[in-house]
Amino acid sequence: MTRAAEIIADRAGRAPVRLGLVLGSGLGALADELEDATAFPFADLPEFPVSGVSGHAGALVVGTLEGVRVALLSGRAHYYEKGEAAVMRPALETVKALGADTVLLTNSAGSLRDEMPPGSLMSLMDHMSISGLNPLIGEATDDRFVNMVDAYAPHLRARLKAADEMLNEGVYAWFSGPSFETPAEIRAARILGADAVGMSTVPETILARFLGLEVAAVSVITNYGAGMTGRPLSHAETKSEAAKAQTRFRALVRAFVRSFA
Repeated sequence: MTRAAEIIADRAGRAPVRLGLVLGSGLGALADELEDATAFPFADLPEFPVSGVSGHAGALVVGTLEGVRVALLSGRAHYYEKGEAAVMRPALETVKALGADTVLLTNSAGSLRDEMPPGSLMSLMDHMSISGLNPLIGEATDDRFVNMVDAYAPHLRARLKAADEMLNEGVYAWFSGPSFETPAEIRAARILGADAVGMSTVPETILARFLGLEVAAVSVITNYGAGMTGRPLSHAETKSEAAKAQTRFRALVRAFVRSFA
């Protein structure tokens, strides 16, 4: 076990967790719905990152959701905060050490498709690392050569679709942030085949696959990409629109988790 996992197990019990959940900007309210929950601020866990982004609580919560024991990360740290693509590695290593073999990643994202407006949900079927960064740079073992075909496991994507028949599927493009993308970058991403853009998730997916975790991921669409509407983008809008989608998002996550019971 990692040092953080030992601390968590001592307080929350040593029964293994089944799933890891990572909640993105404005999506952390689900943490309040766990039963028999024990919360651990990131700042109290060795090597864990402490996020300075509003809308990210920065706590790991162990508890039960829909009859399934989960480790829920309410918030995440991002590459753009300190320039570290592997910033979430200790957190994901701890989720695995607690027993999880699957992780559901979530984020708030901008839509590149006219027919996928704010309030929509999108299951990731693939991704692009537009930034060119990778959290495994510097890894010394041959394990760094991670296969990324079906990084978002098809059978987990099927579970998500079964949980919400209106769920979109698409390709997520990761830009490093923290500035929003330019209209020219959005036009380029659309030409390349991206359906949504954001500033997270991709490094976590790479790390999770490196650690042997299966991955599913969902974007909550909070805006259209830069230049698509003529309106400026803001983090306040991201949080506000994510909050509006909470009811449908919670229903999707609960149904997905329930499928593991």
